[in-house]
Amino acid sequence: MTRKFLDEAYNHIGKGIEHFYNDWAATYETEVGENGYVTPARCARLLAAHQKDRSLPVLDFGCGTGLSGLALRAEGFETIDGMDLSAEMLAKARTKNLYRSLLQIQDDAPPPFAQGDYDAIAAIGVIGPGAAPLDVFDVLLSKLAPGGLFVLSFNDHALEDPAYAAKITDCVDKGLLRVLEQEYGPHLPARNINSTVYLAEKL
Repeated sequence: MTRKFLDEAYNHIGKGIEHFYNDWAATYETEVGENGYVTPARCARLLAAHQKDRSLPVLDFGCGTGLSGLALRAEGFETIDGMDLSAEMLAKARTKNLYRSLLQIQDDAPPPFAQGDYDAIAAIGVIGPGAAPLDVFDVLLSKLAPGGLFVLSFNDHALEDPAYAAKITDCVDKGLLRVLEQEYGPHLPARNINSTVYLAEKL
């Protein structure tokens, strides 16, 4: 029987998550595709609605096998860099010839780019249980210059914890960002899992 990684993904926490995604890389696209994964397209559409110059560089953080890169490219984004923990996921992304650069990062090291290097950062299906911790939100936001755009999603598993939605509200209250779009809709429809997609501007 083929291993169903989605059955495990949301309960996978702590160190070694890159090994979990390395193991999943070969079947990831088939499995999420069978479940109707639509969050990348939703995020890319929102970003495209607000980023008029689509030649400006976009960071696809947690790019995985490149499904989010495909969605961004479909919306006309020309210059996309990808970063991920998983070498095997990155190998799959590399075959798509979507990215200007692809870089493996470490979960215990700061992202290797400077504030303002990217006019937009995408963290699509990246922050939540079984994936990146919530503090990655703060790290990525800090790397945007004022006026930079941040598109991300929190799925239902993340939103069960009020800390996720509260993170957005807290940043708005502190004057760190402005939410331009917020849309609750399908994530993995075959599993009846939804997500909230946010498009925010760094202040």
